[in-house]
Amino acid sequence: MKKLILAVVISFIAFHSFAQNFKYAFVTDTHVGTATGEEDLRRTVADINLQNDIDFILVTGDVTEMGTNDELKLAKEILSGLKKPFYVIPGNHDTGWSESGGVTFIKEFGSDKFTFDHNGYRFIACASGPYVRMSDGHIPRDATVWLDEILKKTSAKMPIVFINHYPMDNSLDNWYEATDRLKKYNIQYAICGHGHQNKAYNFEGIESTMGRSNLRAKDSIGGYNIVNMTKDTVYFATKKPTEPLLPAWRKIALKPFVHQTLKAYERPDYTVNQKYNTVKEAWTYHSNANVVNTPTYTDKLAIFGNSLGLVEALDIKTGKKAWTFNTKGAIYSSPVVANQLVILGSGDGNIYALNTATGKVVWKVATANAVLGSPIIDGNQVLIGASDHTFRSLDIKTGKTNWKFEEVEGTIVGKPLIYQGKVIFGSWGRHLYALDVKSGALIWKWNNGSANRMFSPAMVTPVATNGIVYIAAPDRYLTAIDAKNGQTLWRNKEATVRESIGLSADSSTIYGKTMQDEVVAYKTQATDPGIAWKLNLGFGYEHVPSMLIEKEGKVFFGTKNGVVYAFDPKKQQGLWAHKIDNSMINTVNVINSKNILVSTMDGKVTLLQSKE
Repeated sequence: MKKLILAVVISFIAFHSFAQNFKYAFVTDTHVGTATGEEDLRRTVADINLQNDIDFILVTGDVTEMGTNDELKLAKEILSGLKKPFYVIPGNHDTGWSESGGVTFIKEFGSDKFTFDHNGYRFIACASGPYVRMSDGHIPRDATVWLDEILKKTSAKMPIVFINHYPMDNSLDNWYEATDRLKKYNIQYAICGHGHQNKAYNFEGIESTMGRSNLRAKDSIGGYNIVNMTKDTVYFATKKPTEPLLPAWRKIALKPFVHQTLKAYERPDYTVNQKYNTVKEAWTYHSNANVVNTPTYTDKLAIFGNSLGLVEALDIKTGKKAWTFNTKGAIYSSPVVANQLVILGSGDGNIYALNTATGKVVWKVATANAVLGSPIIDGNQVLIGASDHTFRSLDIKTGKTNWKFEEVEGTIVGKPLIYQGKVIFGSWGRHLYALDVKSGALIWKWNNGSANRMFSPAMVTPVATNGIVYIAAPDRYLTAIDAKNGQTLWRNKEATVRESIGLSADSSTIYGKTMQDEVVAYKTQATDPGIAWKLNLGFGYEHVPSMLIEKEGKVFFGTKNGVVYAFDPKKQQGLWAHKIDNSMINTVNVINSKNILVSTMDGKVTLLQSKE
């Protein structure tokens, strides 16, 4: 007992021997691009510059409203007016609707994560998505790899402050990847934004603080926090520009961290895999970055891109790496294979055609912005949308432009549909477009009547039959549109289907994934049919755009919690479920009813095999 007390005393003395007093500014959720975001941030920068005792500034995400290149450029210009060093990470608003897939954030601010030492403390900050589409918050796979490298270089006694945009709870689908790592070290506290309020937290023994938004909201002026680090306590106090510092609203004792292991904390549950043990992972490959696209395949390879811009090809039988190719920007484009080519877009602004056997470039086409949209093949042409407001038709052999439609509002991030001589696609500019597939001429464009860009049909994958196009945008309506003229035939919100639908093999039924537990079915017809049937599969709350794919009498889809489901639509019963990890499942690629190629946001690519 005496030895234990002595060890604690020595540790306490050692801890305080190198920790020194200092102050920093904690700014978050500036949302440049909203009505007052720019003015509120300029006032805060001017206010911070008047305070000589602030050593640096931390900006913890949602720097902009929509992550556009212009918003990010403006935010960087404003923050560059600070006289002291500043460090910035993105939030979900900077990445979820980003026209560059996060590439512009990194160009403007140097990185989407950072670490530095100051007066005896190590500050470590990770990015957190989701990226390009709706999902839970997620610490990117490349950030956890990077975090491991940083922590390996950190001594057990070094006091750590951890920074993230999201709280370290289940609003991040992989919160435990941070907490489990940090609890092995001398973590002092964490800070975050996202919730727009000053709030005290404790995450599995780690004291944490959420900071208020810099926006004025219903007040006449915005605000931020001043963090005062003393030798034994850290104090958080609100500061409004031009006004005196308010009394500290939060304090945390600074002392050696002791990890309490007695309490069992929530962790993802994989028992579903025991229940359905006829489904196995033939192989699983874990990429070093997020995979937010659907892999394609040949008879020999599975091919996909990751958020560091790496195209990877795996042996379809073993999952072993066959070749790689580096682009210079994040890849959110789902590749397609045709004519011994794999074709995809990159955040570096290029469309690539690679040799499927070797990964060598056959051709590439430069655009004026990132290419996040997925390509589709129609005979000898490749059709793909980019973030330069342009949708293109390219010759599949040479990459030569056949035609361009340059009047797209917003960013294209989805997969087009070719139907009745038209190519149909959506964007974050509120509209669904139908172009003549041969000429690129606009035939019609449709919107749901909402001025809110966040309700745009951007991540929809349209399906069509009998002259009708069906989509489900984030407005939670299933919508039927006349394929000839773009007129709305009907809209149904009974089941709150969001972005995830599918067409039955016989084209008689539209499947929809609801936001709570159920799959629903609608008959394909020109008048609102209402819901034909419902199937409760118990997947919980759900909002990710993972389409429903039918093959050989079975329907497959994924969820935000890393689970792939299969059900029988005729019997209206579940067949099996399999959990791969705890992050978003992208739309699956069904090779056949017993072999499903799956990718997750955390970078896992898996060949699932079912005996049923």
